[in-house]
Amino acid sequence: MSEAMKPSPVKLIIGAIFPGEGILIEAKVRLEKKFGPLDFQSPLTPFNHTEYYKKEMGPDLKRQFLSFQRLISPRKLAEIKLYTNRLEKRLSRVRNSPSRTINLDPGYISAAKLVLATCKDYAHRIYLGKGVFAEVTLHFQQGTFRPRPWTFPDYRSKGYIQSFNAVREIYLRQLR
Repeated sequence: MSEAMKPSPVKLIIGAIFPGEGILIEAKVRLEKKFGPLDFQSPLTPFNHTEYYKKEMGPDLKRQFLSFQRLISPRKLAEIKLYTNRLEKRLSRVRNSPSRTINLDPGYISAAKLVLATCKDYAHRIYLGKGVFAEVTLHFQQGTFRPRPWTFPDYRSKGYIQSFNAVREIYLRQLR
């Protein structure tokens, strides 16, 4: 019989999609106040893998991934997702915008996987509580992160995977 064990701490990541860098700077200030200093920021890249956010946030969207120095318990992921949802709304109100001005997708990286939080259920997602689900978006195998059948196209891209591999290396150094 297996015994229940305490999970290892994991590396918090947040993917941001936004129309302009001003809103990203505001979000980073608030995220660092909540989760501590950043230890990785991916290059800013155009977010052109889907039109999903265009109606709400406009054209010419950018994407950046952030990771935080302080490790977290994986059981905090639902709470973090609810916080980022509230922060999205708060930042929209600050800018007097009726629609969302930034999308913040939290998740975590462990030695074996990248997990994302969402409020949308699907067959491969596991319920965490409080209306939040999680999915293993990428798994680490043969020296790199690899996609699952359900992985979004942008998360399959070489640039994203290079960033996630870099964050994983930071994480592994922290565990030593």
